[in-house]
Amino acid sequence: MVENAANGDCLRIGSHTFSSRLIVGTGKYADYELMGRSLAASGTDCITVAVRRERLIDREGKNLLDYIDTKRYTILPNTAGCFTAEDAVRVARLGREILSQMENPGADWVKLEVLGDKKTLLPDPIATLEATAALVAEGFQVLVYTSDDPVVARRLKEAGAASVMPAGSPIGSGQGVLNPNAIRICLEYLKDGDPDYPVIVDAGVGTASDVTVAMELGVDGVLLNTGIAHAADPLRMARAMRLATEAGRLAYLAGRIPKKLYATASSPLQGTIAPSK
Repeated sequence: MVENAANGDCLRIGSHTFSSRLIVGTGKYADYELMGRSLAASGTDCITVAVRRERLIDREGKNLLDYIDTKRYTILPNTAGCFTAEDAVRVARLGREILSQMENPGADWVKLEVLGDKKTLLPDPIATLEATAALVAEGFQVLVYTSDDPVVARRLKEAGAASVMPAGSPIGSGQGVLNPNAIRICLEYLKDGDPDYPVIVDAGVGTASDVTVAMELGVDGVLLNTGIAHAADPLRMARAMRLATEAGRLAYLAGRIPKKLYATASSPLQGTIAPSK
């Protein structure tokens, strides 16, 4: 457990509380064994599974769930691959049914994705808002993937989202946080009068420095998958992402020095030895 988590600085989303601020996906790994080891190395408490896209049984007959400790991890089902609000609601219901049978605490929530375009995988804002309202009405705690548009983010919170999750950059692109100012405005809007409201950067981070940048902006956590799964060494990258999340959070809490145009001496000028003549 990291220092700040040990001091009570945990990630809280709805009724769920986690010591780690990193949420990790389960797709795209070379095999289930590597996935399981990478999840452990990341230090995450919460993992996301694409209910529609994920094949629980692979070609060799291995079951994804055999490589996930469902007592250790809270599973966050997601609606990846859905392009209409109706389809997303249906998949969310399916995820709740599966996890209820498993008695996993993730049965009461969903990571909502309603995509508008297959090439960019950008969210459809209208359908996303519609699906959010429908799922909230059915009792789901909705963590909603969206663009970094602050106005849309505020509308999603008003619709009842338990967490708004703006993208750092397009899904799987590895470009990092392309528009930090937009994320800052999202944070301002979403936390206005509600400083504990959880905001998670979801999508686009490719390496540890991307995660640190996101966390130093003041977001409450980062959700990623491809950055670990497609790294040349997923185990090392998983550990790097873990440390980057911790470092970024600690740096944000510590408060960085202001940026200045000119140098400022690190040592005091008083009491210095006079220069020789």
